[in-house]
Amino acid sequence: MLDLTGIGRNRLQLRWVSAAEGQLFANYVTELSNLIGELGPFQPADFAIELAAAESVLSSTRIRWLMGMDRHITEGENVYHEKMEATAYQELVRQAVADEYQKGLIFEALADGPQSVREMASKTGLPVYTVSLRLNDMERAGKAQFHRFEGTTAKFVRPAA
Repeated sequence: MLDLTGIGRNRLQLRWVSAAEGQLFANYVTELSNLIGELGPFQPADFAIELAAAESVLSSTRIRWLMGMDRHITEGENVYHEKMEATAYQELVRQAVADEYQKGLIFEALADGPQSVREMASKTGLPVYTVSLRLNDMERAGKAQFHRFEGTTAKFVRPAA
């Protein structure tokens, strides 16, 4: 997800180190410090929309459900006695995260008031077609709604809470 946001996966690393491996821990810290030094400082304000969208992915019921069902789906069988391969499941999760991230970006773009599909595409960097697809999903889920026409251009808003 850090790659989706443009932040990059190298800014975050997880390593398991025993308390008895002090030198290994020091080496990891040095390696990460050097890497972060090469990447430069991280300015959260420059990624405000992206971070908010990533947070929405992490709180998404769809993603939480998929992550919780990993072993059940890849190791068990469905009612048709079919089992999903782990790589296919990982691709399914990757696509679901991308979809939810795109919806999060659009939701954040709508914070500025009524927006057309083209305006949302410009703010999010997503293609117009992708915005249109995700906006359709969001309307069905009650996360966006049609507001009005300006000329022939439809404008959308976040629904009132």
